[in-house]
Amino acid sequence: MKKEFLRTVKYVLIAASAGLVQFGSTAILELIFGETTKDDPIHWVFYSIALLLSVIWNFTINRRYTFKSAANVKKAMFLVILFYVFFGPFSAWLDHWLADVNGWHWIPALLVNMFINLALEFPYQRFFVFRNSIDTNDLAKAEAEKEAKAKAEES
Repeated sequence: MKKEFLRTVKYVLIAASAGLVQFGSTAILELIFGETTKDDPIHWVFYSIALLLSVIWNFTINRRYTFKSAANVKKAMFLVILFYVFFGPFSAWLDHWLADVNGWHWIPALLVNMFINLALEFPYQRFFVFRNSIDTNDLAKAEAEKEAKAKAEES
């Protein structure tokens, strides 16, 4: 139970860092190319680039350190992309609905989207993408050896 709680906390922290990647990427693109509005098609290019960078970051770090998975990277990434085939359009619609229809500033709209993404993606990755490969990579094996050695020394 403690291990799963710590896994969840680790996921949330890494997902927050992915949010910073997305937020920062958007800000950098807008600094370089100029601010955009949601009516401007380039806004959605920036949004897509920033989302893609955050997904790659989140997947890579969580695969290695949160789920400690040795699963086939291509298959696991395909399953994550499959998630975004559905979540991406929903996210764009929600962003439009919050900001354009209801007049929210883009930052709270983005934060709501990120929170929903976190709430949906963690169980998807935990129970679908990595379900059979959690704690199978070199980090997990080294931790298991260390724990076994510590137990043996206690006996």
